[in-house]
Amino acid sequence: DPPLLTCCITAVVKGCLTALWQHPGHCSKGKGTQTWKTHGAIYDGDWKYGKRDGYGIYSKLLSAPYEYSREYSGEWRNDKKHGLGTYFYTDSASYEGEWREDQRSGWGRMYYDNGDIYEGEWLKDKQHGQGMLRLSNGNRYEGNWKYGKKNGNGKFFYLDKGQLYEGFWVDGVAKCGTVTDFGREEAPKPTVHPIPKVLLLDVQSVLMETQSAHHSE
Repeated sequence: DPPLLTCCITAVVKGCLTALWQHPGHCSKGKGTQTWKTHGAIYDGDWKYGKRDGYGIYSKLLSAPYEYSREYSGEWRNDKKHGLGTYFYTDSASYEGEWREDQRSGWGRMYYDNGDIYEGEWLKDKQHGQGMLRLSNGNRYEGNWKYGKKNGNGKFFYLDKGQLYEGFWVDGVAKCGTVTDFGREEAPKPTVHPIPKVLLLDVQSVLMETQSAHHSE
């Protein structure tokens, strides 16, 4: 026969009990639900030594009685979001991906309220590393990020007017690069005239020299 399950009360927080169902003699971990009446929240999932650890769902109380809205579902470690999980900021804004110590870190996809979507690497709640930002109008940036801003080499596709910028960014500002026609025939609002050809003999050398100047600043 399977071992009997017992209920072990591991914590009392302002009148609300944490009850974990588990095997006898193993009160250090299990599954259970805790409600925080003071700020209207509920957690249902895995626990370890009285802290959220494993998979669990954290929800907030809505205005209607006894109705909750899911805020985070995913992995936890030591009472913090850690591992893979999805966080719902609003009805139209959410993040799905990796977490470390309660912060978005690793790979993840962020849906913003205005329709923009970022997909790529994160570090301490900031876009950091390789990533792509697709704007609500269809234009997109692909390239390097540093602490939430475009930094380093990247490409910006102006699909609305049929142009492509390839170059170098510093703190979110494009510093040097080239602009060429890209999908101009299919663009909804193309430029009046196509971009003339660049007559520099060595475009890459000019760009590299400009980048080196910014790095030395």
